[in-house]
Amino acid sequence: MLLANLLGGPKHGYALKKQVGLLSGQSEMHNNLVYPLLRRFVKSGWVSQRKGPGERGQTREIYALTKKGRQELLRRLSHFTGKEAALENAFHLRVGLFMVLDTEARSRILAARDEWLAAREQRLARISGALDTGPWGREVVHFLRDRIRSERQWIFRLKRKLASQGS
Repeated sequence: MLLANLLGGPKHGYALKKQVGLLSGQSEMHNNLVYPLLRRFVKSGWVSQRKGPGERGQTREIYALTKKGRQELLRRLSHFTGKEAALENAFHLRVGLFMVLDTEARSRILAARDEWLAAREQRLARISGALDTGPWGREVVHFLRDRIRSERQWIFRLKRKLASQGS
């Protein structure tokens, strides 16, 4: 998320910390996570670092995505295994960044998530058929299956949109 947040241009560390925190559903990311990652990214050549003026006259570290960093980000986003397909946030992040991915990577990501959801729906069906989950357990299983069906419909719409852009 840090690398992806730099796609829009250079940012200072505090802005990155706030924006990535917001996107991840937290108020902000902790300094002990953000700054060590940024140092690692700078050391790897994925991010450049320079000093710049802050809003109140202080000096801020400004970070920018390098060409090598953009290539690494694209490699990481394109890599989408069954393990990533099970992670809702990993899927949403990639869909949100489809503009930087090629059509083939988009198709693979959608197919992998759809396949994972289909398998999950089958497991839930087996659970509801094999176990007496009681009225509240049935509510949970019903809710989860509805969510899966809704997401699979969304994926179907995304696939259609992708196909229409390719024609």
